[in-house]
Amino acid sequence: MENCIIRRLRPEDADDIDRISAAITNIPTEFDFKRLIADQTGRTEDASFVAERQGQVVGYLIISILSGFFGINRSAWISHLGVQPRFMGQRIGEKLAEEGFKYCKFLGINDIYTTVRWDSFDLLSFFKTLGFDRSNFINLRKKLDS
Repeated sequence: MENCIIRRLRPEDADDIDRISAAITNIPTEFDFKRLIADQTGRTEDASFVAERQGQVVGYLIISILSGFFGINRSAWISHLGVQPRFMGQRIGEKLAEEGFKYCKFLGINDIYTTVRWDSFDLLSFFKTLGFDRSNFINLRKKLDS
């Protein structure tokens, strides 16, 4: 984690985040990170951060703050998290999470949620090390015909 700084997410980080996401999944993404990041940075309460090393974005954490969501007064939801593969294992994801959690606490938010695929063992393990456990939500899906 040498020479790595954690800073707030900025609109101009979208291309870097898109590249990191594609490097993690090994496929180009069709997701519109520019729109997501413009929405996030335009909110009055945004708990999203990037990790920067030698002026280059090497990791990101996007947290949305929600109110009145399925009976929860106020909560934070981690929607996106990624670290450039060559920098994984250097505690960058952990440092991003720590900064996000600290900011959520500052906002008075004590409940942070995320969703992980059941077969994403590395990601499940990572979130477990951060103190996450099963919540009272059940993930449901309905697939519509094309």
